[in-house]
Amino acid sequence: MPTNLSPKSQTSAIVLTSTGSTTQVSASLPFGIYTGSVAFLSGASDQVAYVYKKLGGDVVDIELTPNNVYAAYEEAVLEYSYIVNLHQGKNILSDALGNTTGTFNHKGNATSGPLSASLKFPRFEANYTNRVGDGASTMAGLGGTTPIYSASFTTVKNQQDYNLQTIISSSSASGVNDNDETVPYAGKVTDKRVIIDKVYYRSPVAMWRFYGYYGGIGVVGNYTTYGQYADDSTFEVVPTWQNKLQAIMYEDSLYTRVSHYSYEIFNNNLRLYPTPRGDDNFAGYLDRIWFRFRVKSDVWDEDGDIDTGIEGVNNMNTLPFENIPYDNINAIGKQWIRKYALALCKEMLGQIRGKFTTIPIPGESVTLNHSELLSQAKEEQTALKDKLMEILKEVEYVELAKQDQEKVTATEETLKRVPLPIFVG
Repeated sequence: MPTNLSPKSQTSAIVLTSTGSTTQVSASLPFGIYTGSVAFLSGASDQVAYVYKKLGGDVVDIELTPNNVYAAYEEAVLEYSYIVNLHQGKNILSDALGNTTGTFNHKGNATSGPLSASLKFPRFEANYTNRVGDGASTMAGLGGTTPIYSASFTTVKNQQDYNLQTIISSSSASGVNDNDETVPYAGKVTDKRVIIDKVYYRSPVAMWRFYGYYGGIGVVGNYTTYGQYADDSTFEVVPTWQNKLQAIMYEDSLYTRVSHYSYEIFNNNLRLYPTPRGDDNFAGYLDRIWFRFRVKSDVWDEDGDIDTGIEGVNNMNTLPFENIPYDNINAIGKQWIRKYALALCKEMLGQIRGKFTTIPIPGESVTLNHSELLSQAKEEQTALKDKLMEILKEVEYVELAKQDQEKVTATEETLKRVPLPIFVG
């Protein structure tokens, strides 16, 4: 005999309700990143009604719970934040390099460091270009972010070769030079290689290479004193041969009057020419040689006492970007979030229905549309992300600058055709 069943309920236990509840949102979220935002709780709750209507909940059962919708809404907000932060990271990376970074927890919220820069509009500083300039300045001996030190040593009679690496390392270890003067590079050299940028000494001639080969007696460029005045009425044509003679005499004066002392460096070994004799040409003049150098260190080590940004932002992964606060997302972003959350709900519903492809009923069977739901969900998610990234690409700072240029050009072309008014007194 057939058994009469008396079910407690003839309604599926897992069916999406037509409305959500703000009080149930927080406990249903995987991460709970936005639970502190009243606006987010309301948005997640309202998403239930949106999904219910879009998926035909008035006609067919939707095998989802409000908790599934709340989770999808949180994921949609995080996905939006991720894409926008990537866009902004590309916008400002050059200006943010070397700036202070921060630390973040597993949710992407900052635990230390500056306030989130994802909502900031930074100044244009071209930090990477400046860093390249700093490196070039250092190699040119003009400064930069690498300290350039000065040191000296006393020449020794009949000694031609001097190991500058040894001299510097010794002073760095002791903290003083051979004159018992404190050195600024104390403790900073150890076994690191030093790079010599310049070697020099004090010339014994005060007027060296200043007045030229005439000694500065009433003549600048000719055998007369014409170069010392100009009354705008007197002109003189100087023959070419005279300029050639002047050039030859100037060259000759350098070899005759200027010191011939020179040097060469191989592997930081300085060789002086001629060999110091201590009693004539070097005595009182070249008894002390000066040189400038910098310490070769790892490019990610700070050399001086000034923060040069080495421990700051070095790429997009260290930008001080938190998840974008929900309350700062405008209407454009919130509409994208609703649509993306709907696509996620479709994907979940398709996966659920896929476990029961066909449901038997008396005398017939029902085939569920899981494959269509999964296909639509994937296409919608891809289309939404592609469209958002396309729009953000169009409004990158570089593109905005191009648009400004086009506006200015168009305005100029328009104004060219405007007749100039004629003033009538």
